[in-house]
Amino acid sequence: MRPHKAVIVFLSLFIWFAQLSKTVAQITYPDTQLPTDTPRLFAKGILSDGLSNRDFAISPEGDEIFFTLQQPGFALSTILHITKQGNTWNKPEVAPFSGQYRDLEAAFSPNGKYIYFSSDRPLNENGVKKDFDIWRVKRLRDGKWAEPENLGPNVNSDKDEFYPCITKSGNLYFTAELTGGKGKEDIVVCKWTGSGYAKPVSLPGDINMKGEQFNAFVDPDEQFILFSAFGRADDIGGGDLYMSCVDQRGIWQPVRHLPPPINSTGLDYCPYVTADKQYLIFTSSRLSKEFEDGKPKTYQQMKEMLTSTGNGLDDIYWVKFNPKW
Repeated sequence: MRPHKAVIVFLSLFIWFAQLSKTVAQITYPDTQLPTDTPRLFAKGILSDGLSNRDFAISPEGDEIFFTLQQPGFALSTILHITKQGNTWNKPEVAPFSGQYRDLEAAFSPNGKYIYFSSDRPLNENGVKKDFDIWRVKRLRDGKWAEPENLGPNVNSDKDEFYPCITKSGNLYFTAELTGGKGKEDIVVCKWTGSGYAKPVSLPGDINMKGEQFNAFVDPDEQFILFSAFGRADDIGGGDLYMSCVDQRGIWQPVRHLPPPINSTGLDYCPYVTADKQYLIFTSSRLSKEFEDGKPKTYQQMKEMLTSTGNGLDDIYWVKFNPKW
């Protein structure tokens, strides 16, 4: 290689590495203490504050996070978001497309141009509220969000659909009360045909079994799936997290039960893996140790416990992601 070509190659690699480093550096979280192999509360006081906060999605640029605030009886369910300006994360606000109906489980498309979510909003402005459907909203050029659109009858039915997850191929995974399904709820995929979505198909193997399986996060490259299931023989709580990978033939392998302390005696669900595959972020109703320490409590102590994180309502946790779980 002649010297001038070597210089060009070196400069090209340097620029590429600098751009990559800049992109990686942008993904900072509203929590300065990164997790270890033991789950810990995510962004305590911001996303985990003693209220019922669940699910998680962060924009590809790392500057906007969406999550859901719920009333425990599901009378209220609203998608919130927080934005980052410079290195500072702002306080939560109601997402521009939420706040009137029961909305939950926002998920970005891999390119960040769309958010998919579940909602019981009517199909038109003057209509009556529907069952829960999958909707999506497009980010406009000025950064604002357009009006939500229903994904139509190929995706949605007269029963509930929840927890959308969109992959790089355009395939859409979600939870559905599927007619003729394997369980009360199945995890399904609507494959992208190039012009629209095919009808939902229940995932094979032991991903779907008799009982309930729900809230699936699928790797954008469709190499693994994380989901929750309730009522399986190895369930140690009110619903646990499970994982399956795809082999070289493209076949889903037998599911693996994630070990404690990731799974707990509470409900563990709403998994999300960061784009760099470094962290698993999930929702848990696990109790703090103070509830089980056997020590006497004053009224003030009990009040603080019942209005703080770890009170049995939903909190958001994170932990180092291990693909070999």
